[in-house]
Amino acid sequence: MLKVGFIGTGTIFDLNVLGYLENPDVEIISLCNRTVDKAKQKKKKFNLSENVRIYSDYSEMLKKEDLDIVEILLPHHLHAEVTIKAAQSGVRAISVQKPMALSLEEAENMIEVCEESGTILSIYENFLFAPHIQKAKELISNDYIGDPSFFRIKTIIGIKGGWALNENAVLWRKDPRIIGGAEKGSPILFDNGWHAFSLAWWMFGEEIEKVFAWTGYRDGYDAPAHVMFKYKESNQHLVPQYGIMEFTFMDEMEIPAKYYPADEFIEIIASRGIMKINQCTSIGNKMTESSAFDPLVLIRDGVVESFKSFQNDWKYSFINATRNFIGAVKNNKKPFLSGKEAKYVLKFNLAAIKSSKMKKEIYLDEL
Repeated sequence: MLKVGFIGTGTIFDLNVLGYLENPDVEIISLCNRTVDKAKQKKKKFNLSENVRIYSDYSEMLKKEDLDIVEILLPHHLHAEVTIKAAQSGVRAISVQKPMALSLEEAENMIEVCEESGTILSIYENFLFAPHIQKAKELISNDYIGDPSFFRIKTIIGIKGGWALNENAVLWRKDPRIIGGAEKGSPILFDNGWHAFSLAWWMFGEEIEKVFAWTGYRDGYDAPAHVMFKYKESNQHLVPQYGIMEFTFMDEMEIPAKYYPADEFIEIIASRGIMKINQCTSIGNKMTESSAFDPLVLIRDGVVESFKSFQNDWKYSFINATRNFIGAVKNNKKPFLSGKEAKYVLKFNLAAIKSSKMKKEIYLDEL
C-alpha cells in the first residue's frame, strides 16, 4: 500500500483528496499545513484515520515520514523548492499543482533532481481527465471529425457564485512574487490559464510554433486576455493549425457552481466536422440541464450528435486524474503529464505572457 502525505490543505485539497479516499492502493498517513488547525479541520471533514499525523513544517514531515507519494498543494513560488526537497528525501512519486514552476530554469531543476533520485514527477492537470473531454479526445484520435485545424477555448470568470474562498487564498494570487508570470503577476494567464494551454497542446497532440497575446489589467488581474497561436506545420495535416484562447470577466452575472465561479467552452474545427465542448469547471449546474449546452456536441456530415451521458461534476476530473497518477506510481510508469511535458506547457504559457509584454509574436523555440 502506497503511503501518502499532503503538503498544503487549502481549498483545493477538498478536490485533490477525493481520488485517495477509499482507494485500496493508498493510505493517507500525514497532512502538513502552516496553520495546523486547518489540517486538523480537513482530517475531520474527510473522516481520515485517527492515525494521520499533522505537521506545520513540511521539512519535518519529509524527515519523519516514510512516504511513497507527496501531494504538493502550495502557492506557485514554493513548487520548485518543495518538489526538490521531497525528491531528495527519497519520496517515490510527487504530484505538484499547476503551474509547474515560476520559470523554465526552476522546472528544469525539478526534473533533474527527480531523475537523479529516481522520483516520478507528475504535474497535476485535472481538466484532461474530465469524462466529456476524454471522450472528445478519443473521437479526435479516431478521426471522427477528420483532420483538426482550429482550436478555440473561451474561459469566463464570474465575480458571483461558487464556493467562498478565504481572504488569504485571494490575496496570494494578487502577489506577483507568489503567483508568478508577469511583473504585476498573472492570476489569469499563468494560473487559471494553465488549463487552456494544457488542453490546446494535448488535444491536438502537436507542438506550438509561435504565439501572440494581448492582455488587459485591472484590480490585480491580467484580464481580459486573448492569445493566438500557431501549431508547427506537419505533412500529416491538410491545412495549417491555429488556435485562440479568450479569458473574460463577467462582472454582473452569477455563475452557479459548486466550485469556482468560472467555466470553459471549447470549439474544434476539423476537415469534416465541428466539435463543441460545453463547460468544465461548472459542469452539472443549471446550464448543463439545457440541451443548448450538452457536454459534447458534434456537427458532422450535416448531422448533429449530442453526447450527454457523463458524470457531470468537475470533481470527477480530479478523481480520475488522481487514480491515473496512483496507477502510474503503483506500476512504475510515466505519469500522464510528466515533468518534461509540463515544462513544455510552461514554455507555451510563458511565451504568451512574454508576447503580451513585448507586443510581438514569440517563437517557442527561442525561449
